[in-house]
Amino acid sequence: MTVAGMTTVSPFRQGLTAAEAAAQLSADGPNALPSARRTPAVVLLLRQMAHFFALLLWGASVLALLAGMPQLAVAIVVVVLLNGGFAFAQEYRADRATQRLRELIPANVVVRRDGRRMLIGAADLVIGDLVLLEAGDRVSADLELAEVHALALNESMLTGESRPTRPRTGDRAHAGTFVTEGQAEATVVATGAHTRLAAIAKLTSEASRPPSPLSVQLRKVVKIVGGIAVAVGVVFFGLALLLGMEPGQGFLFAIGVTVALVPEGLLPTVTLSLARAAQRMATRNALVRHLEAVETLGSATFICTDKTGTLTRNEMTVAQTWAPSSSAAEVMRTAVLSSTGRMSDGKPVGDPMEVALHVEAVRLGADLEGEVTARYPFDPARRRASVLVDGRLHLKGAPDAVLPLCGAVAGAEDVLARMSDRGLRVLAVARGRTAAESELELLGLVGLYDPPRDDVAEAIWKCRNAGIKLAMITGDHPRTARAIAAEVGLLGTDEFVVTGADLPDDDAALGELLDRDGVVVARVTPEDKLRIARALRGRGHVVAMTGDGVNDGPALREADIGIAMGASGTDVAREAADLVLLDDHFTTIVAAVELGRATYANVRRSLTYHLTDNVAELTPFAVWALSGGTIPLALSVLQVLALDIGTDLLPALALGAEPANPRTMHGPARAGNLIDRRLLIRVFGVLGPAQALAEMAAFMAVLLLGGWWIGTAPSIGLLAAASGTAFGAVVLGQFANAFACRSESRWIGRIRWRSNPLLLGAIAIEAALLLLFLGLPAVSNLLGGAFPSPAGWALAALAIPVMILADTTHKTWRAKRARKAEGTHPQPDSTGPRPVMAASPPTDGRQLP
Repeated sequence: MTVAGMTTVSPFRQGLTAAEAAAQLSADGPNALPSARRTPAVVLLLRQMAHFFALLLWGASVLALLAGMPQLAVAIVVVVLLNGGFAFAQEYRADRATQRLRELIPANVVVRRDGRRMLIGAADLVIGDLVLLEAGDRVSADLELAEVHALALNESMLTGESRPTRPRTGDRAHAGTFVTEGQAEATVVATGAHTRLAAIAKLTSEASRPPSPLSVQLRKVVKIVGGIAVAVGVVFFGLALLLGMEPGQGFLFAIGVTVALVPEGLLPTVTLSLARAAQRMATRNALVRHLEAVETLGSATFICTDKTGTLTRNEMTVAQTWAPSSSAAEVMRTAVLSSTGRMSDGKPVGDPMEVALHVEAVRLGADLEGEVTARYPFDPARRRASVLVDGRLHLKGAPDAVLPLCGAVAGAEDVLARMSDRGLRVLAVARGRTAAESELELLGLVGLYDPPRDDVAEAIWKCRNAGIKLAMITGDHPRTARAIAAEVGLLGTDEFVVTGADLPDDDAALGELLDRDGVVVARVTPEDKLRIARALRGRGHVVAMTGDGVNDGPALREADIGIAMGASGTDVAREAADLVLLDDHFTTIVAAVELGRATYANVRRSLTYHLTDNVAELTPFAVWALSGGTIPLALSVLQVLALDIGTDLLPALALGAEPANPRTMHGPARAGNLIDRRLLIRVFGVLGPAQALAEMAAFMAVLLLGGWWIGTAPSIGLLAAASGTAFGAVVLGQFANAFACRSESRWIGRIRWRSNPLLLGAIAIEAALLLLFLGLPAVSNLLGGAFPSPAGWALAALAIPVMILADTTHKTWRAKRARKAEGTHPQPDSTGPRPVMAASPPTDGRQLP
């Protein structure tokens, strides 16, 4: 019998001669990916020290030095260095994708030259070389197959297709793939920069990472605050001259005011808040490679996810066996005998489908013994594989290739249709009494599927409840992709499935086509994924793209946030991504989104806290100027700095660790500016004025009780005591402000104090610093304030109820307005998005298809 696909012996091939190989290597160069220009580490470090906010702080330190305040200058420099160094350490390996691609080319390869088998370095491989491949080898260049023996290639890292391919003579094998089964001889047709792998590397390096929403918002905040600080400094310089101050002193005074208004604590607060969120994500199996990615993921409006290994386990499982005239064990015995894949010592070896067959056969107790006398491997032409065991033929393959060889079996076509409609991969299993592949007995049909991961359906529901659109982007067959999407609940109501070949060429049309929830895109190429990310971003979406293979690198870079698989993914994908899922679990993305949204809310909390303090810091200077100098300055510039970097920093950082609100994942992510109308009203219309009022009232009361009157000069001791009281009022007011900032809608009494223990610790340290700044003579003399009297402390403590009263009144007024506008529905806590109506989450995320 002659069977297509049998192992045959071809004429012996000599390969290139040593001289020919040397000449070709001299002409083409080594088989290596082109080296990308690497950014020196020192340049990366300097970038972290020279962004807009850092430059603003550098300028403030220079101005402080010119104003004769070296302590202030040094403190600001330390802030810049610590932040820059921390960010540099976190992101040093951010651009290593191309370097990792180079590691996919093996160090050595077996070739035949001068008729002799020899081992050479992969870099010495040249066009025309004859390469000898065996199971376990990684393909080192683009090859044309000259002879194949049951060859199977895993191309998932390039194509996204989960099943091994069975190339034939004349087909191509690309660099970066590897041999899972069989042997082959192949001729090199492309090396180095001309391979398919190099083309993907070029796409990855050319794709630019867009700025994160947080960085854009912070840049706006810094420009606004910096502009205000400079403008106020100029105004105060003019007022100082009008009040008769010497130009030199007026200039130094204006510099001090400008420096005081720069929020030195804002940058470390944001950076460390993001770092803490990154640490929390790491405990939930999400490794953040770029700090700003924490918030970016929370802003995601569209998640493009792969199928294999992300939504599914990448483990084929036998879902159904139909045996019309024999037992399931007999069906599985024949299926396994005609296979080579096995589960060995608890590890899969070979084709995942065949491994699944072996596992099921063992579970059923099938007899797998027998003497194999001939094996006829699967090939695309026959679409079946067979083996002779003890003189009988055992065969499995595609139903349309096997059923015509069998006699008619009632119900076979109906069962096949039902299995196919469920998206199962169906195999027909048959047996013959002789070696001839004709007049076979159909033993049955086997349906296999790749089971979804646990809780995927619930995670998809949570994404939709959070207003996030989902799309499946996969290299698999559209029918398989559709079935899995429907099974886990991802498929949209319109059941829209499209292949990469059918996508429009125009990016605008592509974005319009895919801008829907639950779309499935199958048979995609790396270029397709890149265009999809770009098109959806062009529609205004914040796009998160998952991936695990080499082919995913460009799209991961192009997306607003790239999410790579850490367990099963390639180094290329991990290095191109912003976030790495250590467990490859889609549900981890949902947890990371929740933390990202909570981080955005926490940044707003910290910003509210800082800006409220800035109002209280600016008020003494405004009162001094508006009074024409008749009312002394309540705070010195160094006291303002002590507030910014000393007492305020830890509570602001603790607010950055505020746990997520239960409604964080209800409704779309909050869009718009970090500083919006609501925040401005709260800071400059409520909290800031209340704190400034308490501060100035305490200051004036101490002066008046000490015998001072407007227009006279207070004694040095009295002014120091009043200034210390004002300083204490600001710090104590910030105690209450810290708790008020924990929510934009709930008053302090409704917030569980112990839910953020870090804030309690920060308040305790802030109280200790207050006593240190006012009670230690060396420090108090430097800052310019004295330890208040008991009456002064009592006046300062009034700032706490004043802040609570102002905060509660404002929140109550807002709640009444909301109820009036929305009927009987109370306004949700605005630290999380507004709830939306959504169906109940699925109770069982895993169902057999």
